Amino acid sequence: MKAEAYSSLEKIFLGQQIEVSPWRKASCLGGEEFAWQVVLQREGWGNVPVEIQVESPLADFVEVFQVGQVPCSLPAYPTDAQDGNYITVQPGIFPDPLLPVDGNTVELSSFFPTVLWVNGKIPKGFPAGDYPVTLRFSGGNEEAACTVELHVVGADLPEQKLLYTQWFHGDCLADYYHTPVYSQKHWELWERFLKAASEEGMNMVLTPIFTPPLDTEPGKTRPCTQLVGVEKEGQQYRFDFSLLERFIAMARRCGVEHFEMSHLFTQWGAKSAPAVYGTEHGVERRLFGWDTPAASEEYAGFLSQLLPELTAFLRKQGLSGKAVFHISDEPGEEHLDSYRRARELVTPYLGEFPLYDALSDPAFYDKGLVDHPVVATNHIGPFLEREVPGLWAYYCCAQGLDVANRFLAMPSARNRITGWQLHKFQISGFLHWGYNFWYSQNSRKKLDPWRVTDALGAFPGGDPFSVYPGEDGPVQSLRMKVFHHGLQDMRALELACSLTGEDPGACVLPGYGEMTFSQYPKKAEELLLAREQLNSLIEKRL
Repeated sequence: MKAEAYSSLEKIFLGQQIEVSPWRKASCLGGEEFAWQVVLQREGWGNVPVEIQVESPLADFVEVFQVGQVPCSLPAYPTDAQDGNYITVQPGIFPDPLLPVDGNTVELSSFFPTVLWVNGKIPKGFPAGDYPVTLRFSGGNEEAACTVELHVVGADLPEQKLLYTQWFHGDCLADYYHTPVYSQKHWELWERFLKAASEEGMNMVLTPIFTPPLDTEPGKTRPCTQLVGVEKEGQQYRFDFSLLERFIAMARRCGVEHFEMSHLFTQWGAKSAPAVYGTEHGVERRLFGWDTPAASEEYAGFLSQLLPELTAFLRKQGLSGKAVFHISDEPGEEHLDSYRRARELVTPYLGEFPLYDALSDPAFYDKGLVDHPVVATNHIGPFLEREVPGLWAYYCCAQGLDVANRFLAMPSARNRITGWQLHKFQISGFLHWGYNFWYSQNSRKKLDPWRVTDALGAFPGGDPFSVYPGEDGPVQSLRMKVFHHGLQDMRALELACSLTGEDPGACVLPGYGEMTFSQYPKKAEELLLAREQLNSLIEKRL
């Protein structure tokens, strides 16, 4: 039996030679998550159970997972594969889910390597020093061990300033686990999954005041996840915010303090009202939807009654400055007029609550239609030139050429570099649409994310979701961890800036000075070395 440690930025594929150097030493700050991988291999024939033991002063903070493999039919769009920064663009199986190790034992095959993810988190205020972490393996009359020395810097990561949201789809949760929406089991699952996201840096949650009008085929509906109760009597409406209050309390228990109200109009241009359900004459029915023009008098009247009460409720919840609203997701140039009309309907009632929307066309900002644009990373240049205050960024399936992303087929360095880019350009928030989108495109079919990772060939694998459904809760992904490590790099850069009075990025990372969202250092070893040098700089300035 043989055990060797490698960095967290390697994606280790079955049947491929590992061509990088082993990983021996690393460093981190207090309050920081750390990770590396161990590859176990044996000769002989068949499987043997192998017991894992962690020997270290840090053992209480270390957890071991097995890196699982998932299939992917669409690793990249053909138009994007030309950029050369993919591990492969061929269909296959890819390392991603981090599977819990049952009873500290894994099955070790002689036919392919077993890859382990060693994960831990140093508490805040932990004493500085060097701490060896040794993993010992025994099974089938064989033994092996490997050690990584972790140096803890005597400083804590600062709190995360960046607002970060991945859209959480409550209907996917209910469908996969075969439980009614807002049943007790659904609430319990929602809390477990949201807690897992919060632990990886997500501090804002999409809040379904109505069923979010996202990725829905025109004329169709998704399962109702509406939090706001509505009762209609003539042209008057009464509202019940008790479910919304429960949702906010649940999110806060998970460590999430910021909330984005789901979109008030349909995706791609604000042409219609979202699906809104309510009770009229004692019968529950759909009150608004695709057949309701966005600017209709009836929907305008509804909003004129809802929004003053909703914003008053949010203020009572202490969410002034912590809640935002959306008009429509990803409008284009052809939607300027419909977007303007929708905006004019709602802005008189929002008060201090701002409007944010994901888009790519600077005309929406130039014409004063969006005060807080959330911009695709491959279109962000014009917004940086305009020095938009409080600028946000996002990526999705369309950001697969040149820019960073978290697709299964991309090297992990292309995922982690995002944190450095967010710091350099002082981006205030980041959005990714797919925390747990386990449907096909336009929500036509329910899918098993363990078998289909690309929405039935619609989106590159890894784009629709970052978390897998386990038996009772979330199974996190390698990609989600690596993105969080990038957010930690961003926070370490902020700490170094506060200590030195200047941005140290150019001192530690080659190419940082010329870096844009489409041009950036691509080698994992450069990124890892840069973080080590950054930690050293922080330690010297303490």
